Formats: sequence, structure tokens, C-alpha cells
Amino acid sequence: MEYRNASREDVPKILFFIQEIARYEKMMDEVVATEAMLEENLFNQQRAEVIFAMEGDVEVGFALFFHNFSTFVGRAGMYLEDIYVLPEYRGQGYGKGLLQLVAQLAVERGCGRMEWTCLNWNQSSIDFYLSLGAEPMDEWTVYRLAGETLKQVAADSSGTKG
Repeated sequence: MEYRNASREDVPKILFFIQEIARYEKMMDEVVATEAMLEENLFNQQRAEVIFAMEGDVEVGFALFFHNFSTFVGRAGMYLEDIYVLPEYRGQGYGKGLLQLVAQLAVERGCGRMEWTCLNWNQSSIDFYLSLGAEPMDEWTVYRLAGETLKQVAADSSGTKG
């Protein structure tokens, strides 16, 4: 199996894969990313990285990841935001290969851990992650501020002292 790092010219392919995973997760209405946003954040700001799984010269899967930081571990971690393989290429090892490659990068970069989230209904992915030895964090709940709510919280100065 072949893998390659995404380049600036791949922005349309990256957006395609983001849209595909959103369709799969029934969350297409939440995708607001544009090619311009991806180019700015992935390549100008270098806020995340993308690796493609290749079948010949065709991109059949992708992983998007970035560094986070663990105060408990005292060092950076790797956060796998998205991993997706096109349906016709599943079960052939591309997903495992992508996950292993990101894990290798995490180890090479001295990360203390690697984390990701998975929708509770996605049993095939849950089974896959468990087969690798991943541990579900059942005692943790993800919270999110987004859109207008994020802006409202940021603008609310009542909790800050001046």
C-alpha cells in the first residue's frame, strides 16, 4: 500500500473526502469548509496535516490530524480528526494503514498519546478501533461551542475582570 502527504494542489480532493465522511456520518449540513479555508488553514497556517491512501494514482482514503497537548502527560499528543476510506476500498487495510501511519508519526514526534472520537452508532469503526487495542473513554463527554454560541461566549465579558 502506498501513502502520500497532501499538497496544496490536493485541496479539492481534501474537501471531497471531508464531504464524503460528512455524508457517511449524516452530517453534510454541518460542512461549511471551503477550498479557500482549507488552503489557508492546512497549508498557509499549517494547523493540520493530511495523508492520502493510494491505489495506484487514485486517492482512496485520507487521514486529517494535528497536534494537541496533554497537561497530564506533559507533552504533545496527536489528534486524529478524520479518517475515511471510500466504501469500495474498505476491508483492504487502507484504514488500518492510515491509522498506523499517524501513530508512527506520533511516536516519531514524541507524542504521549493519540486520540480521536467516533460516533456511537458507528459499530464497524468501534470494532475496528477496539481490535487495535484502543480504549474508549467512557467517562468523558465531548463539549462543543460553535457558530453563534461560540461568538456569544467570546463576547460575554461578564465573567472577566478588567
